[in-house]
Amino acid sequence: MPTVPSVRRSLRAACLLGLVSLLGSCFVSRSYINDGISPEAVASLEPGVSTAAEVVAALGAPGHVVELGNRSAYQYEHHKLKRAGLWLLIVGLFNEDTRSDRVWVFFDENDVLSHVGATLSAERASYSLPFQDRE
Repeated sequence: MPTVPSVRRSLRAACLLGLVSLLGSCFVSRSYINDGISPEAVASLEPGVSTAAEVVAALGAPGHVVELGNRSAYQYEHHKLKRAGLWLLIVGLFNEDTRSDRVWVFFDENDVLSHVGATLSAERASYSLPFQDRE
């Protein structure tokens, strides 16, 4: 008949093996497209004052340049993707959250900033499983 300490050792080993098998079936990953856009840099841009050269100095090279007759517009984008998953025997739970920063800056015919439009939400990307609430 097995002794109590040997049964406890066997139970601990079985629990540890089960835990290790679950840990091996989890994953998280993240990826980025382009560098992040600084909210402070966007806030420093002044319509009617900032020039195209100052915008490029603050935000870097634009991803897209659009000519609008004598005027122009620059687009800046940054994407952040976070993935999480859990595989339990025959059930897999996977989720991904992609958030983006997007900034459009518009210039007049003298390359002076006329308008700025920004949506900065890349930092809100989060790891979660499908049944978890996100903002």
